Amino acid sequence: MISLIFFVFCFFCSQFSHQALALDFCVADYAAPMSPSGHSCKDPSKVTVNDFVFSGLDVAGNSSKIFKFGFKSASDTELPGLNGLGFSLGRADFEKGAVVPIHAHPDASEISLVLDGKVTFGFIASDNTVYQKSLVKGDVFVVPQGLMHYAFNEGETPAPVIVGFSSSKPSVQLLDLALFRSNLASQVITSSTLIGAEEVKRLKAIFGGSG
Repeated sequence: MISLIFFVFCFFCSQFSHQALALDFCVADYAAPMSPSGHSCKDPSKVTVNDFVFSGLDVAGNSSKIFKFGFKSASDTELPGLNGLGFSLGRADFEKGAVVPIHAHPDASEISLVLDGKVTFGFIASDNTVYQKSLVKGDVFVVPQGLMHYAFNEGETPAPVIVGFSSSKPSVQLLDLALFRSNLASQVITSSTLIGAEEVKRLKAIFGGSG
């Protein structure tokens, strides 16, 4: 298992080694204003080893009551030493029956390593072809950048997964939330999805949307 986790790290290091910085590092300065390219660099004289260390992926994150799924991030928001390096990690925890709804990362590819249990992963290509497979402990699944994807626990036990991204702070857009947690007019949703008005109203109430 250690060798598989090492593989994940090597994958991202090889993908982003070309993004060499003019300095050895650019530790995020959370006290400074954000720039269009991300966090400003912390004064090197104030950098400590703790800026390159994150603890907490050994325990599960808080789960969504709706989807029974939790995620704990180790991005440049939690680990300042990741700033500018072009990759990050996280831990996903699937309760029995958990679902990660269809979503996309516009600025990042994704790689997932199943630590235990049985999880089905899938993504939808731009030609609407679905690529889906059930994975077990030790299996790895890759999602190309920007494509809609999903996952669900089809096993009888909880399933922890280590997830890597080709961004130090990947953005995410969940389809359910984009439609039903926004103020997008219900008429637009019913017209474009053919979902009935009452069902749209019900889903907006669940997710906290308006319109």
